[in-house]
Amino acid sequence: MSENTQVTFPAATGVGSMPGEDAIEAAKTVTGSLEDFPYLAEQPARGPGADMIGRTAGMLVELYARVEPSGWRLSDRPGRDTRRAHAWLRQDLDALEEFTQGYEGDLKVQAVGPWTLAAALELRGGEAVLSDPGACRDLTASLAEGLRLHLDGVRRRVPGARVVLQLDEPSLTAVLRGQVRTASGYRTYRAVDRQVVESGLREVLAASGPGPTVVHSCAPDVPFALLRRAGTDAVSFDFALLTERDDDAIGEAVEAGTRLFAGVVPGTDAALSDPAGSVMGVRTLWRRLGLRPGLLAEAVTVTPTCGLAGASPAYARQALAHCVRAARSLADNPE
Repeated sequence: MSENTQVTFPAATGVGSMPGEDAIEAAKTVTGSLEDFPYLAEQPARGPGADMIGRTAGMLVELYARVEPSGWRLSDRPGRDTRRAHAWLRQDLDALEEFTQGYEGDLKVQAVGPWTLAAALELRGGEAVLSDPGACRDLTASLAEGLRLHLDGVRRRVPGARVVLQLDEPSLTAVLRGQVRTASGYRTYRAVDRQVVESGLREVLAASGPGPTVVHSCAPDVPFALLRRAGTDAVSFDFALLTERDDDAIGEAVEAGTRLFAGVVPGTDAALSDPAGSVMGVRTLWRRLGLRPGLLAEAVTVTPTCGLAGASPAYARQALAHCVRAARSLADNPE
């Protein structure tokens, strides 16, 4: 979507991953708990190809990857690991379609963004794609095309949905700072120029077509300003990792119409406070920034801090329901 268009989102959703290996159960939980903003669940516990890197590698166009002891590595042709990734994704889409018959509203799908993917995928020699600017460009183009095809497929399955693309970029700050380690572990790759990073993100975000976009990172020091310039409609983050150094960037993002997906509910089993307590920090931030309380419901979507893959199934259901209640508290009592 246009960088200058303010986009509205429902008040609560999840990040992406769910526990267990049962795609039907995951889709049932997500659609039942998040009636206004469900998402295509990921279940990495099923093994290679269901993990976030393997799943996204399976979406690439004219690029293929296989599992090596060191991780995912580019290969010359599709093999067993690519077929497995396609099978898991098809299973998840079938399950989602079953529970979204007649659904009209926002529906989120996730994929790894170009820079985290470049830091995780290996070239044939064992170094990361990140080490080769040309390979990074090829990967970005392949990912953008693959996501266009993927989103078109989701829209065909759930024709009433407004499909929201979320790019997962937990390694983005490390890429910008030159903190991604080489294969030997003794060095780090050179930092990627911020304009190059921004351009790559913009190219992949454009794959969303008419749909809105979110960039998610549960790492510290999320580059809010860069993501806003790249054109994302929302930034998703772990609220507990914010510091006052982030205040100016967050204030500018909100005033520019960027939505905040605030991760305030623990992603692994924990005792949950009352819903109002979960969003107390968000209210405090708002007061510190001098922002209008009535803007809270328009600007904030409540989520878990990160994916729920490490949670128990019972807690995952509880956490998503808690996000909905916390968002309602925020809207009802913004002060």
